[in-house]
Amino acid sequence: MTDQPKQVGGGRAIFGEFAPKLAELTDDVLFADVWNRTELAARDRSLLTVAVLTAGGDTEQLGFHLGRAIENGVTQDELIEAITHVMLYAGWPKGMAAMGVAKKLFDDQAGTEKG
Repeated sequence: MTDQPKQVGGGRAIFGEFAPKLAELTDDVLFADVWNRTELAARDRSLLTVAVLTAGGDTEQLGFHLGRAIENGVTQDELIEAITHVMLYAGWPKGMAAMGVAKKLFDDQAGTEKG
């Protein structure tokens, strides 16, 4: 699984001056270390992350990770299916909120591709 793209975080770009330790942990531990471990492919990590964020109702982070999942080879249909599956275990409101984030992202991407 070493042929996958290196996963890079954006903690320093977003919070570097404001919350340097959070930025460091995000970039150096979460992304540079955990996301780049070879025991799971980045594609699998993306699916797991989308599932966990959906189950937790964490829609603020979901948009970023849906985009990252697509970059890591997960298809739009697979993401819709994953959110639908998780919804039945985690709760309808969380699934509906997550699907709303996904729909907006996919609609925005479709609009960008047409424009």
